[in-house]
Amino acid sequence: MKTEQLIDVLVADNATPQARFPLIYAASLIVAIGVAALIFFASIGVRPDLAAAATSPWVWLKIGVNLALAATSAKLLPRLGEPGQSMGVWGLALLIGPVVLAAGVGAELAMSPASSWWPKLVGTHAKYCLMLIPMLSAGPLACLFFALREGAPTNAGAAGAAAGLLASSMGATLYAFHCTDDSLLFVAVWYSIAIALIVAAGYALGPRLLRW
Repeated sequence: MKTEQLIDVLVADNATPQARFPLIYAASLIVAIGVAALIFFASIGVRPDLAAAATSPWVWLKIGVNLALAATSAKLLPRLGEPGQSMGVWGLALLIGPVVLAAGVGAELAMSPASSWWPKLVGTHAKYCLMLIPMLSAGPLACLFFALREGAPTNAGAAGAAAGLLASSMGATLYAFHCTDDSLLFVAVWYSIAIALIVAAGYALGPRLLRW
């Protein structure tokens, strides 16, 4: 085999996994959503008063900020799964959900007496939030790690953390349909802690599971 032919073969072998990674990621993302939804409806389901609660703007903001975080992290993650890609605009887009949440918390506190702030913060289901969001995130995290193993992340820790962010924000979005604590202050504290736990787990697992 001539040198030029050998180079062409090596380039083709290197390009094939990268070319198929977007398809594998898209399929894994669909499976991840399906797994999370299946666990959600099989275990906890939507809150019984959802129709009545849906008249509150806080409920839609609670769902919306988590959904925004899931959507932006879903666009960011495949960039971290391929070499030579930067986070680009999607790194900044991750701030959309947190910024809207912070503005919502400020508006909620401004409209509420100070005596109600502590009850809003503590809520009634904080411990379930810390347990159920990770539970709903575990399956999607496994699916996303499977996709990343078919890619070639140059920073395994960052890719694992991004996978954790996407998985946990998906779990948090679903849990928001079940949770009866509608205060955005509650969401900002307890949902963020639950999400941070999965992000940390993804960061720790990345270097172990995503080595080339």
